[in-house]
Amino acid sequence: MSVMAVELGASRLLAPYFSSSQIVWTIIIGTIMIAMALGNLYGGRLADKDPDPGRLYKRLMIAGLWIGAIPLIGKYIIMLISGIIVVAVSTGFLIWAAFISCMILFVFPLFLLGTVTPSLVKYSVQNLDESGKTVGTLGAFNTIGSIIGTFLPTFVTIPTVGTSISFLIFSGVLILLGLIYFINSKTKLTFCLISIGLFLGFCIWGHDSSFAFWESSLTYEGESIYNYLHVKEDRRRILLSTNVLFGVQSITMKDDSLTGMYYDIAMAAPVMAGKDFGKEEVLILGMGTGTYARQCKRYFDGMSLEGVEIDGKITNLSYEYFDAAKDVPVSTYDGRAYLDEINKKFDVIMVDAYQDITIPFQMSSIEFFSSVKNHLKNGGVMVVNMNMHSNKAGAINEALSDTIAAVFPYVYTMDVEGNSNLELFACVDNDPKKTLYENKTSLAEANPELYELMRLVENNLQPYMRDSKDYGENVLTDDKAPVELLGMRMIDSLIQEEAAYYKKYIKENGFTGLLDAL
Repeated sequence: MSVMAVELGASRLLAPYFSSSQIVWTIIIGTIMIAMALGNLYGGRLADKDPDPGRLYKRLMIAGLWIGAIPLIGKYIIMLISGIIVVAVSTGFLIWAAFISCMILFVFPLFLLGTVTPSLVKYSVQNLDESGKTVGTLGAFNTIGSIIGTFLPTFVTIPTVGTSISFLIFSGVLILLGLIYFINSKTKLTFCLISIGLFLGFCIWGHDSSFAFWESSLTYEGESIYNYLHVKEDRRRILLSTNVLFGVQSITMKDDSLTGMYYDIAMAAPVMAGKDFGKEEVLILGMGTGTYARQCKRYFDGMSLEGVEIDGKITNLSYEYFDAAKDVPVSTYDGRAYLDEINKKFDVIMVDAYQDITIPFQMSSIEFFSSVKNHLKNGGVMVVNMNMHSNKAGAINEALSDTIAAVFPYVYTMDVEGNSNLELFACVDNDPKKTLYENKTSLAEANPELYELMRLVENNLQPYMRDSKDYGENVLTDDKAPVELLGMRMIDSLIQEEAAYYKKYIKENGFTGLLDAL
């Protein structure tokens, strides 16, 4: 039970720093399997050599104490390792940082827990005639414990009390098992007292749920079943992020001005959608806290909006902190599954769904974009927010753009000045840039601010020209959509650019000089 609980807790501990992508999950599972395998080998040999149960219970308590210490020291270790890896490696930042963090934090306690099963086999097998039955019974209870350890953290402890206290709960279970044994046998009482004192210390100082521990002014920090979440507020704006190191998922400007982000550029979609713009029916897949909906309501009268957001807690935060419009219905659902369930068509469909650092693979495939096309009215426009814009061959946005171009004959892109986003507009029936040119003139007197924004978009839109040679290889499908690997490569590229200054500084001044400068 504790092994599975620690595995799930590890994913939540690492997610705010490295994402909860399949890459990170692979590292967690692989590292834990290595630790358990080594523990099985060592535990079997140790049980044959010295079958004293007291040694097993002592190992359980040490593992429990280590797990209990993770909420206290884990975040600092992760940040220290991340800082070292940024300046020490050229590629694979996420892989190396997550792997080394897992090795340091989780291998030792799970190695100790790996010694449990072979030790129990040694204690339980009384004769070879019933060895199969005994081992089968132990295996069944082991599996039942794993089932409990899978469901309990996911649906009860982590959503209710958070990751840190979840670690402490399962740490306490392991320590309690040892205490019962040693108190009953009246041995190792001093060790028991020390363990109790350490565990109480972890409970007092290690229950802090803050992942961004260097931030002193967060408005909100918490977890949902899907995400780490924090809300940050300054004089001009309120921000939502699902990662402590990079990325802004939603924003509200306190003075109702333009955000200066991709949401502004995306407002060109309604103007591209037809002559009677401002009256469209708009669907937002990846509603977040409703930034795009708020801006559309402000600049276009009579627009009908609805949103889909898989994380209900984000929707709740949107009403509490972001002044979300309560007259815009929001469905708590996966965006693609929602499209599969409805027959309605829209003038504009905004795709802004992100899972940590990448678009979810099921919302990046040719099958998904074909479904979006089927839910657009004649002349309808799909607008897609893509993070980490890059002109490099093999980048994630090239694959996404090629996939979209396989479905939509008209595709335009625009780099968002001042950040790393790329905005893509796609249409089946009309050239969206031509429609934008024709419609924007009516805004010159009615809304000069919006008119200037539309001029900016028109002047910077670039037709997407796919490379026909690589077209087939780049199209993402439900069967093959390696968006996480492609996204990781882009993150490596961005980190290399940002780290170049620090690497040069360290080369000239050493680590001591960098620390003094910081």
